[in-house]
Amino acid sequence: GASVAYIAHEKSAIYDPAVEVEAVDPRHRHWRDVTRREAYEADITYGQNSEFGFDYLRDNMAMDLNDQVQRRGLHYAIVDEADSILIDEARTPLIISSPAEDASETYYTFARVAAQLQPETDYVIEEKQHAVVLTEDGIGRAEKLLRIKNMYEGDVTAVHYLDNAVKARALYHKDKEYVVKDGEVIIVDEFTGRLMPGRRWSDGLHQAVEAKENLKIQRETRTFATITIQNYFRMYTKLAGMTGTAVTEAEELFKVYKLEVTQIPTNKPMVRKDHPDLVYKTEQGKWDAVVAEVKERTEAGQPVLIGTTSVEKSERLSDQLGRHGIKHEVLNAKNHEREALIIADAGQRGAGTERHEARRIDNQLRGRSGRQGDPGSSRFFSSLEDDLIRIFASERVAGLMARLGFDDSTPIESGMVTGAITQAQIK
Repeated sequence: GASVAYIAHEKSAIYDPAVEVEAVDPRHRHWRDVTRREAYEADITYGQNSEFGFDYLRDNMAMDLNDQVQRRGLHYAIVDEADSILIDEARTPLIISSPAEDASETYYTFARVAAQLQPETDYVIEEKQHAVVLTEDGIGRAEKLLRIKNMYEGDVTAVHYLDNAVKARALYHKDKEYVVKDGEVIIVDEFTGRLMPGRRWSDGLHQAVEAKENLKIQRETRTFATITIQNYFRMYTKLAGMTGTAVTEAEELFKVYKLEVTQIPTNKPMVRKDHPDLVYKTEQGKWDAVVAEVKERTEAGQPVLIGTTSVEKSERLSDQLGRHGIKHEVLNAKNHEREALIIADAGQRGAGTERHEARRIDNQLRGRSGRQGDPGSSRFFSSLEDDLIRIFASERVAGLMARLGFDDSTPIESGMVTGAITQAQIK
């Protein structure tokens, strides 16, 4: 399984010489058009994980056995970027559906109600659980605005609409969890930062976000068949995978899939230097430090890669770099189609980054600053106002900074702080 079609094509060119020795038949060697059944009749079939899953669902809906394509069964899957597919996308449902009745006006109505509710007073945001809870005052205010006596009596669909409308406003932010492009809400993959066109949040949440943005609402769908990526791959008799960052997920890979992780030594000694984190009191202090570091590195002729946790933050940093006359390119979910061109022009020796909520994503970013024996260095810049530290580790780190009397522009640099942030990522 591969995450995108062109990678499947690329990998077939790499691995075909090896499998030819074993006298097996990799079907897409010449990338000619074949039927799906032909593809699955080969000894080896390259493809996208989602397409394999959808073919399985369609086979189970087929009225005639002759219409099925995966007739040889699910024997052995080798998954590239295994942590991304088996862990990050594990709960992603593959759904075959058809449009349900139009409820656009209802979504717009509840979006207007949610806009009049106030955080803390009418609802509480539980960031660790990524949830919102309506208070008694909030329920009362919503009932008054909707002219409903008791939304929890009888038909409780109003509760579902209101819950989604408040979630859309409080938990889902433009240019972070999604972007608006050509009049559509497009989800941003929280791990890769890439757009996921065609993917939609379920149970009316996507429609609630569309209503919040005052866009045309696409109809909800009626589900005919569904399976998660996790459950699909667990049906294989044998399962294996490859990735550069599996060790941090070893426990979950064994618990869910009974897969053991084996570390393979790097081809060449790793000479990249990973510096301890720098933690600032304020987010602005952090960005000022990043700009100063980038300016110093670029003036010395060293290329720099900067990773941020959202589109909005990448644009904010870009503005700041521009004001300081630092030439740079921005690659985010809004201009991902320029990725190949930007990467082709980029250097390879250095990364300034801010912490992601998943430690493995940080490890991947570090790897881009120097691998296969290339020199390079990396450092994470954080602040007490960053979501990760604010939610999970602020008291511990803030207490240390207060005792040491640090101001906004002075960071704390310590392996102990790096350890505290790593623990926060585990949470």
